[in-house]
Amino acid sequence: MATRRMSVSQAIVEFLAHQYTVDGDIRVRTIEGVYGIFGHGNVAGIGQALKQLSVTNPKMMPFHQARNEQAMGHESIAFSRMTRRRSTFACAASVGPGAANMLTAAAVATTNRLPVLLLPSDTFANRVADPVLQQLEQPNDASLTVNDAFKPLSRFFDRVTRPEQIYSALLGAMRVLTDPVETGAVTISLPEDVQAEEIDVPEEFLADREWHIRRPRPDRGIIAEVAKAIRGAKSPMIIAGGGVIYSDANTDLRKFVEQTGIPVGMSQAGVGSLVWDHAQNLGAVGATGTTAANRIAAEADVIIGIGTRYSDFTTASRTAFQNPKVKFININVASFDAFKHGSAIPVVADARESINELAEELAGYRVAADYETEYTKQKSIWDAAVDAAFEDQKRDLPGQPEIIGAVQAASDPRDVVICAAGSLPGDLHKLWRVRDDLGYHVEYAFSCMGYEIAAGLGVARADKTRDAIVMVGDGSYLMMHSELVTAVAERLKFITVLIQNHGYASIGHLSEDVGSQRYGTKYRYRDEAGNNHETGDLLPIDLAANAESYGVKVIRVEPGPSSISDLKAAVKKAKAHTGGPVLIHINNDPLIYAPDGEGWWDVPVMPISDLDSTKRAYVGYDKAKQKQKLLLGNGAADRK
Repeated sequence: MATRRMSVSQAIVEFLAHQYTVDGDIRVRTIEGVYGIFGHGNVAGIGQALKQLSVTNPKMMPFHQARNEQAMGHESIAFSRMTRRRSTFACAASVGPGAANMLTAAAVATTNRLPVLLLPSDTFANRVADPVLQQLEQPNDASLTVNDAFKPLSRFFDRVTRPEQIYSALLGAMRVLTDPVETGAVTISLPEDVQAEEIDVPEEFLADREWHIRRPRPDRGIIAEVAKAIRGAKSPMIIAGGGVIYSDANTDLRKFVEQTGIPVGMSQAGVGSLVWDHAQNLGAVGATGTTAANRIAAEADVIIGIGTRYSDFTTASRTAFQNPKVKFININVASFDAFKHGSAIPVVADARESINELAEELAGYRVAADYETEYTKQKSIWDAAVDAAFEDQKRDLPGQPEIIGAVQAASDPRDVVICAAGSLPGDLHKLWRVRDDLGYHVEYAFSCMGYEIAAGLGVARADKTRDAIVMVGDGSYLMMHSELVTAVAERLKFITVLIQNHGYASIGHLSEDVGSQRYGTKYRYRDEAGNNHETGDLLPIDLAANAESYGVKVIRVEPGPSSISDLKAAVKKAKAHTGGPVLIHINNDPLIYAPDGEGWWDVPVMPISDLDSTKRAYVGYDKAKQKQKLLLGNGAADRK
């Protein structure tokens, strides 16, 4: 067998350069490149290997700088989402704090079921330099390191303590990265001494290798059961999740609902399954849903979940579906999700394959005309509410709905709106009128503050034919804005719309709802005597100047009655800009809210309090809890 003498790091990088994902007739690199921040743990290992390739074969493995280890994970996650989980990046970090900084990114990837390869360096396997700089010591367990913290956050974890372990470690990693069920964060811990060790690597290991994404069909006979349940229903409804988009089933879903007349509500990850003005698209469902989707969901007798994991926001904390006879049909490639919440008919299969088989089985079927009339009416009511929310009120400080409407109006159909945390994801879920299947990119499984700007870079890198538009509040911006420097360095264009709230708008609103009076959510000078930040003057921060200091082109929208029209013009100007990132800064009034979608979210309220506001909030909370179900429903009422 022909072999090559290499270091472990050189073998890892070259192996990754030859891995390909195949999805039908699409073949792409599984690992598009490597993000890296180098320290003593990896500068002589992965860093040397990448440097060597930059001299001998620069195109084999593209390398990109990052400014924060967590952020480079977010960039990779966003990239993988834009490629429908077919491709991602590897992220190399140094020992200790560098590795630990990636823990949040690991959680984001695994929670969202999106692939990312993390290569945290680890302390010496041979322990000669024990304890090395930045080593975590545990007196009761000498084998424990910082990297063990990745284990509960990763879908696959391995630690390479001997050179020959790279074969099983890397092959195992690729299996999970390309598996639609198992995918998430994949972590291979690399002790810094092992990275530099020598090994004879078989040429076969370094050759091109293809990983085919599985698209399993439903079990024989199960689709007939699903069709029977739908035919027997008066008001069936589909909940479309991210699985529709990841399996490239948008066109198939559109044809299916046009054939059957079944309406669709969408989770955060499922927005884009249908364009906003499609007749069967009722919009967001659940806690941040529309009145159209939530009113239909409340009466539906069959719910067909396609590619959704049914988070508490999607189910409105198990209050959204109030029909006592409701049955749940869960179609999901993962059995873990297909069997959730007492599903009546779990279908463990690919979304696209299932939709197409169900379309054949339901040939000639269509929902009743009066049901179509009802959900069409509800859609019209909500569309009118959004129109009103988008209307420019000529305020000095506009509300967030007006800002969203202005960005929407100035954007193009294929632009991608990006968000993750704060009040914006809920408002975007209700209000954003998506016009492209990949046009909505909101990370809401982990809702990670700081994801947004890094994700904008990842989206921009994945598809340069679209404009990526990051919408972010000042709270989330302050969590992680450093990747603007990466965008400047690579001249990568994306637009950031920074909404200055002078605080945490989302939690401020929630705090009011639960009787805590926005405590700790405002950006104010601290009142020492009162132990709060409620009454002081606004902080003299200038986040636009911060972005300018990085070399970002900044457009300031000044407060005043023309701020919304100025914002539209600013977005148009930003879209015309070339050569790097643009930031638009606008002030808003955080007390102007989006239209209520009649959803609810379970956030427990203190039953005992000295505050009248908390006492009042508990009365409302206790009333809302009465609608909550222990199980969503398996049609048990039909069998009584």
